[in-house]
Amino acid sequence: MRKLFYLLIFVGGLFLCSFSPAKETKEKQPVYRDTPFLEEYSIKFYAKSDTIHLLKVGCDRNGDIKILTSTGLFKPYGGEFLYAGTIEKDQSYRPMAKKKLTDLLIYKDQFVYLDDQAVLSNSWAGKLFSKHSLPDATQFEAGADFSFLVSNGKEIRLVKDSRVDWTGRFPGAKVLSIRFDTSRNLFWLLGTNELCTFNPQNKELKIVYKAANLTCFDLTSDKKSLFIGTGNGYLKFDPASLKQIREIVQRVPSTNITALKEVNGQMWFGSTEGAFQLRSDGKYNFYNGERWLPGNLVVDFAKGEGNTVLILTDKGLTKMEYKNWTLADKAEYYEKQVRLRHIRNGFNSSFDSMEKGNLASGRLSDSDNDGLWTSMYLAGEVFRYAVTKSEDALQNCRESLDAMERLYSINGLKGFPSRSFERSGWMKHLSDPDRWKNAADPEWDWKATTSSDEAIGHIFALAAMAELTGDPDLTKRSVHLIDILMTHIVEHYMYLIDFDGKPTLWGKWNPVYVNARPKNVGDRKINSSNIIAMLQTGYHFTHKEIFKQKAFDLMNNYGYYENLMQKMANIGKADPGADQLSKELSEDWNHSDDEMYFVGYWGLYRYAFNDTLKSNFKASIIDHWQIERPEKEGAWNIFTALTGTANFDLNEAAWWLKKYPMDMIEWVIINSNRKDIDKIASNFRNQTTKEVLPPQERPIQRHNGNMFSLDRTYGNGTSESSAGDIWLLPYWMGRYLGVISGPNK
Repeated sequence: MRKLFYLLIFVGGLFLCSFSPAKETKEKQPVYRDTPFLEEYSIKFYAKSDTIHLLKVGCDRNGDIKILTSTGLFKPYGGEFLYAGTIEKDQSYRPMAKKKLTDLLIYKDQFVYLDDQAVLSNSWAGKLFSKHSLPDATQFEAGADFSFLVSNGKEIRLVKDSRVDWTGRFPGAKVLSIRFDTSRNLFWLLGTNELCTFNPQNKELKIVYKAANLTCFDLTSDKKSLFIGTGNGYLKFDPASLKQIREIVQRVPSTNITALKEVNGQMWFGSTEGAFQLRSDGKYNFYNGERWLPGNLVVDFAKGEGNTVLILTDKGLTKMEYKNWTLADKAEYYEKQVRLRHIRNGFNSSFDSMEKGNLASGRLSDSDNDGLWTSMYLAGEVFRYAVTKSEDALQNCRESLDAMERLYSINGLKGFPSRSFERSGWMKHLSDPDRWKNAADPEWDWKATTSSDEAIGHIFALAAMAELTGDPDLTKRSVHLIDILMTHIVEHYMYLIDFDGKPTLWGKWNPVYVNARPKNVGDRKINSSNIIAMLQTGYHFTHKEIFKQKAFDLMNNYGYYENLMQKMANIGKADPGADQLSKELSEDWNHSDDEMYFVGYWGLYRYAFNDTLKSNFKASIIDHWQIERPEKEGAWNIFTALTGTANFDLNEAAWWLKKYPMDMIEWVIINSNRKDIDKIASNFRNQTTKEVLPPQERPIQRHNGNMFSLDRTYGNGTSESSAGDIWLLPYWMGRYLGVISGPNK
């Protein structure tokens, strides 16, 4: 019975590989209209000393920013995106240096200060100087018509024109902050355990609400709600009914609320673990780590110039900026990022060894995957050229192809691509001395042990270039590299053969190796899928029958068709009786394999030998995509669109592209402590939460990373990733496939 079953599979495989029915009907695909959206980024200003305590921040009608500290007024200096500024002593008005300032606020768009003698301002020709006779005053709030409520935490005074109209005692332990309600002509006072009101008309001070562990509060601009922060979440209070609106909200990124303010119509919360903003859907945008903030302990918020938000932390100030950008605008920025800091010998490289985000201190570094990351960038530039006919994009293609060609020529091994190359002796002293080999040219070394990642990446990019540039020279050179690589693999019995005459660790597509893995182990499927894609691509561009014959031989006689059509849901851990290597290869989901699959799908689907295979390969690609959908991975959604399917999560792809941070420096990011995410049990895919976090809140990762990774705990600001392979590839591929429109402003 079992023999009959396998015979049917074999015959079915022959049938699938031999006939070409009518082409499938093309589905009507959706298109993302590239209209402007708000792109956010932070400009950071660091305090020079830990002994100076930052207390409050404000910005007046002129855009002047002042920071109240324990030693007087300071202001931000310098600073632009990716280039941090500093916080410097404000010496702009010399008499202010002698004032013992304890508070500041913005009143009628001007700075007003509190010191040990008076409420004062340098605006209104300096006429505001209202003495309060409370030498230890620490806080104040402006009321109607230049009246002010002043407090030292316990005693309260209503002051106007140096006249004390009322004096009282706060009924609780300490006044924390004061707000004025213009709609009710009422002051609100928050203490550690109570909320009070003070009516300046009848001079009545009364407790209206009691609760423990209160920390901060603010009145919304429509005067309909009070948000009150606590040490364990926040609550909403109705100022009209004097009642709590709902139970305390603890499903927030961090429950220890240290600051709270409505800015530009949105409620912002500060905590000991970062800042977060309440969205209209009830969820939060979380800003943690030095991608966004100089320090995670938030002290104060203020409205900045225009629609900017100022966030004061214990370590410095963030100016949160917003731009109306299209995806095309973002692509233009990323193109510059790559060319300025990520091109090394034509490779798309990482920028490493920085000192806490200081771009002047970094260096270009080699990678095991120089060929793969460059292939992905190169393919993106090919798609860019195909869409825009930009001569700049074509020149970028030429320069990267130069590097790709040299990977093959520098090692003296016919058809074998090096991992990387660098000037002689340099990399041997830094890393991997055993894998760096001397080239024939004494000025250069090359890196051995090339893996299957590079091979499939090369084939993808070279095929795209050969097909889409229309440049005879680039086409000829690309096809030549495809030819010599595939000839090397076929002539060496489906192996990449290194300098020592042995197969590299991962460059193995031979059936002896591939079929030694159990059917549910991912390596069996990925190697089968990749090599068929590569052989189809080789045949498509060279028309050499050996590539086609070998592909059909592998599919029909060695089970590669069955292997690559294996359902993704069946992939898992090897059984206890499996060989040790299979167990090691299947300990958990391999996200690098996802990357290899999807870049390989270009050749698997686009250059399929016949329409039956093309239709079935499409089904296999969509089956894989279904598994990946929870990650909302922009690249994998766009790659799936190449099959022509109408359903490929276009909205999630656009969401990913929009939310990816402009700052691609690899800062420490901590999300695992958040209280607003639903964690799930350990699983084979290493999915940590029910819903994936937005890219702007996660650690920077290439496409071979787990999108559900919550934290990065090392290397704070030491590296910057390239947008070349991460962002530009899916964007320009989407533009080429027509599922992302050009900019529409």
